[in-house]
Amino acid sequence: MSGSAFVREDLAERTQSRVGRKPIPVPSGVEVQILWNGVTVKGPKGTLTQTYHPEVKVRLADGQILVERMSDRKFHRSLHGLTRSLIANAITGVTDGYNKTMELMGVGYRVQQTGDGITLSVGYSHTVGIPPLEGVTLRVEGNNRVHVSGIDKQKVGAQAAQIRKVRRPNVYKEKGIRYAGEVLRYKPGKSAARKA
Repeated sequence: MSGSAFVREDLAERTQSRVGRKPIPVPSGVEVQILWNGVTVKGPKGTLTQTYHPEVKVRLADGQILVERMSDRKFHRSLHGLTRSLIANAITGVTDGYNKTMELMGVGYRVQQTGDGITLSVGYSHTVGIPPLEGVTLRVEGNNRVHVSGIDKQKVGAQAAQIRKVRRPNVYKEKGIRYAGEVLRYKPGKSAARKA
């Protein structure tokens, strides 16, 4: 093989989306219906419809979903992996669901269940109420943990971010709302810096 042919082959290989070309296996108990510009996925936990760009081709073959792009243009390459990830997330959502846990840090910081929503007491002169987004469940554990769950990954992430935004972790004090397992890097205060 000549050098130029090898370069062309290598370039073609690199322009293939590593994510986009992976087939998506359809688990048993999950029904998939492919529409003109969307995919409807029905599973044990519910039903989701994920739309995609009409210039991406999605087909079902041998119990797998295949995502194909129309050309190697940059625009089509950017859609390839994105579309595959969104559809895979929908299948995971209707089979296993998504969950994020939030933790409140700080003396006197607490959360209470109020109907379907939650009420946060995080150092303000008033409490902050947060209603659940459609399709999202909020469940309080103890007085400083909140479990955000649902079948739509984007909505679960948006709800968790909304809760965290009420009182972001303080970089100087161990106070605020964080994701469970989130690693925080605290900064020493001015007095600590002077002592050093």
